[in-house]
Amino acid sequence: MLRFGIAGVFQGAVYGLLAVGLVLVYKGTRVFNFAQGEFGTIAAFVTFIFFQNMHLNYALSALIALVCAVLLGLLVERVVIRPLLDAPRITLLVATVGVALFIIALTLIINGANLRSLAPAIADPVDPRTHFATPFYFFGAGVTRQQILVLGVLLALAGALGYFFSRTNTGLAILATSQDTMATQVVGISVARTSQIIWGMAALLGGIAGILEAGVTSSFTPGFMTINTLIPAFTAAVVGGMTSLPGAFIGGLLVGVVESVFGTYFLGQKVGVPGNGTSLSIFLLLLFVLLIRPTGLLGKEA
Repeated sequence: MLRFGIAGVFQGAVYGLLAVGLVLVYKGTRVFNFAQGEFGTIAAFVTFIFFQNMHLNYALSALIALVCAVLLGLLVERVVIRPLLDAPRITLLVATVGVALFIIALTLIINGANLRSLAPAIADPVDPRTHFATPFYFFGAGVTRQQILVLGVLLALAGALGYFFSRTNTGLAILATSQDTMATQVVGISVARTSQIIWGMAALLGGIAGILEAGVTSSFTPGFMTINTLIPAFTAAVVGGMTSLPGAFIGGLLVGVVESVFGTYFLGQKVGVPGNGTSLSIFLLLLFVLLIRPTGLLGKEA
């Protein structure tokens, strides 16, 4: 069971990255962003096009993909979100669902339902005797170098965002806007500008998560981040607290562990293949947290 828990920590890092973007948008605009996963899908596809098809350097391909993801986030904010900022929150929620469905449909038109393969940013060395990749082993759990990279990126972003929101004027302005929009406008802080920054940062986090996850799974399809990752990421955000960025990181790791352990040993019986029962375990965790502590582990409001 320990090895599945360790594997869950590394998968949970992806959920944490996506959850931070969800919390960031919710804190700043009080919107549940169902399009968050598609920023990652677009980034993965752009990386694939430039690296696999056009044979550009991997780092340069990923950088171009992240720029595209950020531009998409800014476009969604300007065209869809900002005109609806004064609308009921349910309207904005439905609007983000519409954006996600539109992006999925667009990628299906361009790519079809074809399975694409993206090499990891850091590949495991191949054993010349067996011709198989050789991952690291922690307490019996095989962990790839790409998974270690994901966890490292999560920890680095946790520190960077912590500094940004506690030490920079822009970060403090975003926090102020999330607490009292009217007061921030009175002191001269532009709500529209902070909204742009929030959506750009959320798209960047989603793009990073998408590229890293595509490298972990080695294959992806249109909508793969929304289908496979969005619900666990939402659960992570709720578990950690929808108003807490550190809580989103912790929630992601916790959801990853619960999904891996209980998805494999559901109800105390080994079911054989990791993945069976994972959705049920995530929903049970979400229900448990909502019943016991609706604000989440580190959240301050329901």
